[in-house]
Order: sequence, then C-alpha cells, then structure tokens
Amino acid sequence: MILSFSLCMFLLFFSTESISFILHVFLSYVLCPVRDHEAIGASHFSDMNINNSEVWFCLLLQEAQFIGVCYGINGNNLPSPLNVVHLYTAHGITNTRIYDSDIGILAALKGSNIGVIVDIPNGKLQALNDPKEAANWVIVNVFNYFSQVKFKYINVGNEVSPVNAATSQFVPFLLPAMQNVQQAITKFKLQNHVKVTTAIDTGLLANTYPPSQAVFRDDVISFINPIIGFLKQNYSPLLANIYPYFAYISDPAHVALPYALFTQRVPDPSGYYNLFDAMLDSIYYATEKAGGDNVQIVVSESGWPSEGGVGASVENAATYYRNLIRHVKSRAKTIHKPGNAINAYLFAMFDENEKPGAETEKHFGVFHPDKTQKYNITF
Repeated sequence: MILSFSLCMFLLFFSTESISFILHVFLSYVLCPVRDHEAIGASHFSDMNINNSEVWFCLLLQEAQFIGVCYGINGNNLPSPLNVVHLYTAHGITNTRIYDSDIGILAALKGSNIGVIVDIPNGKLQALNDPKEAANWVIVNVFNYFSQVKFKYINVGNEVSPVNAATSQFVPFLLPAMQNVQQAITKFKLQNHVKVTTAIDTGLLANTYPPSQAVFRDDVISFINPIIGFLKQNYSPLLANIYPYFAYISDPAHVALPYALFTQRVPDPSGYYNLFDAMLDSIYYATEKAGGDNVQIVVSESGWPSEGGVGASVENAATYYRNLIRHVKSRAKTIHKPGNAINAYLFAMFDENEKPGAETEKHFGVFHPDKTQKYNITF
C-alpha cells in the first residue's frame, strides 16, 4: 500500500495523456510478478496480469474533481448532436452522460476527448440477460467507437427499484444484464478502461438524517446488496442521482431553501452546510453498510428546474447550479469522505419540451435549445 501511495503521488505531476504509459511501465516491472515482464510490449493494461485495484486506485486519485452535464434528447427543437458537442467544447464541459447509445451522438463525440457515460435504458435490460445480446451491444456501441470516443462508464439501467412502480418490473433483469456486459467488456479487454455500473436514486434509502444513520431500506436489501458486491468486485463506482430540489419540495417545513441551495451560512446539527453533501454522505454510509466500503459514488444527475413547480425559478436554479459547480471545482469534500473527490453531472444540458412527467421535468436545462445559456455560469 505504501508503494501504491508513493506511485500515485508521483503520477499527480503528469498529464492524463502520459498517465497510461507511466503506469504501464512502472506496474509491469515493479508491481507485477517477474513472469509478466514480457508484457511490457503490450498496448493495454488488460494484456498484463496486474491487480486492477492498483491501477484504478491510482487513476481515481489522479483524476481531478469535475463537472459533467447530462445530454437528454426528449425535445423536438434541440440542436444537432454535432452542434451540441461543439457547445460542450466551447464552454469547457469535459464530461457528458447520454441516455442511450444514439449513433448520431456517438459519431459526433468522435475525437472530442469528452468523457462519456453511456446508458443502457431500462427497456433493454431483459434482452441483455442473453450473454450474446450483451456482447453484441458492447461491440456495436462501445468497441466499435472505443478508439475515438472516451467512454468512462456503461450505466446499466437508471433508478431501477423494487419500491418504484415505474421501474420495479426491471428488477429481475438488472444484475444479470450488468454481469453480461461486464463479461463482454472483459472479453474485449476493455475492463480496465470502461466500468460497468448502474444509477440509483435516494428512494432506496431509509434513516437518511443524520447521514451516519442511513441504510438501504429493508425491502430493497436483497436487490441492492448483490449489486454493491458486483461493483466492489469489479472496482466500479456506484452512480447516484441526487436532487436537493425534490427533498426540499417534499418537506419544505423542515428543509430550508438556503440549505438546499448551498447558501446557508451555519451548519446543521450534524455539521453539514448544504443538503447535497448530506445526501451524498447518506449514500456512502448506506453503501458501506451493504458491504461496499471502498465503492466510490459518482453523482450522475443533480439539478434544479427553472419553472413549473414549487421553488422552481430562474433565480433558484441559477443559484443552485452556480454553487454546485463552485463547490465541486473548489475541491470540497464531504464530512464522511474527506479523501474522496466529488464528481457531479448537472441535469441537464437543455430544456426538453417532450420529457414526460411533471411540468418541472421540462425545465432543468442550463442551455436553451437555441444554444444560448439560460444562466450566467462557468463550467
């Protein structure tokens, strides 16, 4: 462990572009058994018999905290994928989440160096319980683009939950689909470059305040614990959609607006100055109690609507997005995880006028469909 820590401190001084070569050489000769030294000529870590945990520990430490923006396409007035990618680049947005493997979007992302979370929608999970279908999905949507698209995570399913009537039918298919996709990326030697995961929401939790008391609900334990075990085994993060907005509107008598917007100046009784950190730590505590003591949490969605409901306004949304970006870019840490980077994806890139659900769902965009910024924020 001392050796790994020293290696990681050394790597912090190098660019992302040089990190793979340095790790390749160092790990081949120092961390790998002598019998694997001939693998130094290989092109990927996956060609060598090295410990995945050593590699990913170093890479996670080397990667700075970042803000990404989710790219949804539930609208009839949105820019072309190529124009959207140009918009990301023009505003310095380095990471995106896309909600399906759209051919036009993947083609537009080629050569952009934008980090990508690509989702497998809930409706496709049952089909991917067939290992051949999962392998074909990986070939068509990841392997064929891998040399030119910077995939980070394959997100299998979004907010699948036994206690959510809208997604409970997908519960039996989620873990087998994750396992089959993992098997496929391993077959194609991508497992050290792309991580397989899933995204949850806070509806799976109980006893969320104080955060240290948080656990997964009794009626979801048999569902979530094997998933946490899968993530731990494969050194994958857990994605979490965290929305202080929804916590605020569900209990405005007890959740103060400044606490939700990062503008509260005094801590709550547990020492938290904002609801976002408290919610994030709640997930960390629950995940640890489910056996995932070393599982990282990546915030895969967080946002505030500009209209359509209680507390939804341009002023509040601008305040939330601006303060969340500032919080992440200032290298802030949560109380429970002072050594972990906060990585968060804003939801969403555009207002989506065809998005189903409550009216607020149509108004989470940080850009208008004409590509102008809705708020004066810097990414």
